Amino acid sequence: MKATAKDLRFHSKELIESVNRGEEVVITFRGKPCAKLVPFGEQKNKEIKHELFGMWKDHDLTKNVDEYVRNLRKGRF
Repeated sequence: MKATAKDLRFHSKELIESVNRGEEVVITFRGKPCAKLVPFGEQKNKEIKHELFGMWKDHDLTKNVDEYVRNLRKGRF
């Protein structure tokens, strides 16, 4: 579903009801898409991984990322 910024301003209740039904609403401003309203519950399914990437991925000191970061911060305070 598409809606304008003006629709969002004056018809926000109806747009939120649409989102609660599971629809995605794309908000346009001056004819260009600028935002998307999606149901909040979908974000709960995403897992947060605490893994390093890039050059730190295979580094021996960073096997446990949380412990490594805590040790780095320990000396600061």
